[in-house]
Amino acid sequence: MESLQELYRIGMGPSSSHTMGPRRAATLFAERCKEAAKYRVTLYGSLAATGRGHLTHAAVTQPLALKPVEIIERADITPDFHPNGMLFEALSALGNVQASWRVYSVGGGALREEGQPEPPAVYPLANMRELIRWADDSGNPLWMYVQECEGESLWEHFSRIWQAMKAAIRRGLDEEGVLPGGLKLRRKASQIYQQAQQLSAAVQRTGFLTAYALAVAEENAAGGIVVTAPTCGSSGVLPAVLYYLQQRNDYTNQRIYRALATAGLVGNLVKKNASISGAEVGCQGEVGTACAMAAAAAAQLLGASPHQIEYAAEMGLEHHLGLTCDPVAGLVQIPCIERNAMAAARALDCAEYALLSDGRHLISFDQVAAAMRQTGHDLPGLYRETSTGGLAVAYNGGSSVEIVENYKD
Repeated sequence: MESLQELYRIGMGPSSSHTMGPRRAATLFAERCKEAAKYRVTLYGSLAATGRGHLTHAAVTQPLALKPVEIIERADITPDFHPNGMLFEALSALGNVQASWRVYSVGGGALREEGQPEPPAVYPLANMRELIRWADDSGNPLWMYVQECEGESLWEHFSRIWQAMKAAIRRGLDEEGVLPGGLKLRRKASQIYQQAQQLSAAVQRTGFLTAYALAVAEENAAGGIVVTAPTCGSSGVLPAVLYYLQQRNDYTNQRIYRALATAGLVGNLVKKNASISGAEVGCQGEVGTACAMAAAAAAQLLGASPHQIEYAAEMGLEHHLGLTCDPVAGLVQIPCIERNAMAAARALDCAEYALLSDGRHLISFDQVAAAMRQTGHDLPGLYRETSTGGLAVAYNGGSSVEIVENYKD
């Protein structure tokens, strides 16, 4: 498995696979082909189907903007390697192709080329069963495996990640008004946060968790700076749970960093053995993984054993199996924003449920991850980030193009 620095990335929303990845790819291609007279970018599959709402056009155009850029959408072609395919071409003044690069945005802002060897493994252990055995044999908590594999310097990265997460929450709580895009969706985080402060202690948990998750998800939808955890579309779940628990229990930042480490292990396992790409496996790979990560982090903070942490993560992923990715108008707003809030509440429920047990259960985390991957591949393509099924077609407020035509980055 790769470094957790590849899982937790700080960047602009609204989508790690449709915005961060394509922007990064365009930047790399511009550096390689500075002499081109103009560029042509072909977007395939999900990138073409929901690229306008996800700001993919702006993401690939900005790094290449010193030269003319032509963008071609081929939603009718879904590459076998990954649905989020891109073909970059550098053209001469006469329109001849001087250089080309086919690359894929595979989720979480990561890029892959077909046939390219996998990056060097930072973590030798690549499934939860081996991690639990390591914890049992060594007597150490799971977060110490992260330190063992990546060294002390990773804590500096977690410090930056946590600061960025908290900043997104605070910005989101301060902002009001309507989110960009044609849905005219009103921000709710600030209002819910104010209302939560007036509620009884028994109900405040739901109010604060909801407000924090919405704050980040709304910032992401507005193209703000968020942390992939594991993706932009699910970036509100883990910060909401960690921020709520820190505010409630006065946890030190060091304990939060350790929780981020354990959550990162969970996210890395799904990324390695299944997928965190909505275009590949649906929203179960994004919000489902985020819920599993947050459940594991919360369980650790609340004093769970490694076995209980594994159980919490398993439940967080299991109970999102089959969740489709069907963004209305191709925007990362409906149902994405509310799903962050629902998953944050469920993550804490999973952690507390696991703590009521001894951690023993029949279906393992590894089995659920394998089931999620197979379920995602079995889902028809219209339920995997194409906006051609589910809620995306149930909404009759206008076509995707009509809604996002004035949506600027």
